[in-house]
Amino acid sequence: MCRLFGMSAAPHRVHATFWLLDAQDSLAQQSRRMPDGTGLGTFTADGSPRVEKQPVAAYEDSKFAWEAKERESSTFIAHVRYATTGANNLADTHPFELKGRLFAHNGVIEDLPALEAELGDYRDLVRGDTDSERYFALITRHIDEHDGDVAAGIAAAVGWIADNLRVLSLNFVLADARELWAFRYPDTDDLMVLRRRPGGPSGRRHLEHSSSAGTVRARSGALATLPAVVIATEQMDEDPDWESLCPGELLHVSPDQEVTRTMIIERQPRHRLALEDFAGRAGTGQSPSGT
Repeated sequence: MCRLFGMSAAPHRVHATFWLLDAQDSLAQQSRRMPDGTGLGTFTADGSPRVEKQPVAAYEDSKFAWEAKERESSTFIAHVRYATTGANNLADTHPFELKGRLFAHNGVIEDLPALEAELGDYRDLVRGDTDSERYFALITRHIDEHDGDVAAGIAAAVGWIADNLRVLSLNFVLADARELWAFRYPDTDDLMVLRRRPGGPSGRRHLEHSSSAGTVRARSGALATLPAVVIATEQMDEDPDWESLCPGELLHVSPDQEVTRTMIIERQPRHRLALEDFAGRAGTGQSPSGT
């Protein structure tokens, strides 16, 4: 499974430190089934996206994967990739940036020629070979066709994919400089949200989150006194307020940190993939729930 992490502290810009693999006890030390890329997306004070990513597996470039990256932003996206489509190169490493937005996906979409045909002229935005970047380009096309309405664009894109392509999972986190969206569909993989109170459960503790495998770790001292919304593929601390998004549910965090959750698709994918569909792909680089 790829690891997704998204966070909004809007309207505040906060400092946060990320480790995309957690040093000596990480998955990198235990297995050659390695991440195929790690990436962090933030926004500068003027709202420009900043993407830092590295396609090389962690055992080949441990410095990038393990070094602390302290950044200031209102919204953050981190991703650790296990490839199913695309090469192990920079163009295929998450997060992706299009038209001032950042995007990271956990899942598999097949029938890429059909997806490319649906993109039309938006195919020119795609730089790599992944299903994920094409998914993002389709969302971007529909946002533009809905006059910048991000939620409507997402609903149109995922509805078309659900009806026309083979799908394992469409889970993603998408952000601009002030807002964040997260989507889970179908129920193959979890995607969780935490509406974190200032100081967490005790009311006085900074944010200190870590995935169970040590593949994403985040820390922010500012969140000892400020609220935040966190999205992750799994529960990352002991806070009892973690919840799973429902399959088909789109979560939006506004610039003033108002959270809305809307069911945008209730039907199952017409051509749903199952984990057993990947059983014969061992050794091919195609794992279930990778991208």
